[in-house]
Amino acid sequence: MGTLSYGYPEHVCEIDDRTLAHLQIVIIDKLRRGETFCFTCLDGCARTTYWFSPGIPLRFGFTEPCRIGINRAWVAALELSAQTVQGLRVVEEPLDSSPRPVARPLRERSDAVNA
Repeated sequence: MGTLSYGYPEHVCEIDDRTLAHLQIVIIDKLRRGETFCFTCLDGCARTTYWFSPGIPLRFGFTEPCRIGINRAWVAALELSAQTVQGLRVVEEPLDSSPRPVARPLRERSDAVNA
């Protein structure tokens, strides 16, 4: 279970790593373009809406030490939800018509430095 930490003092929303990896792509892309938007997070039985704006501290924390395969169709669906009045929210993951390879764990490459 990963975490999305936002603002100061930090507000933390727990999100599973796979979902968080997809949200990270959409959120960073929107903030990089200077866009402001809201994001509604369901954390257990609670629902919280955050207002995202460039310049406010943001941290994505992942519990899994490997990269997660990205479903491009899901990223597109999340981007569409972010353009609505309700703002970005987690939508059901659609089937991806162009799956990417299975992710491998990240490893240090000390052998490449000495080669």
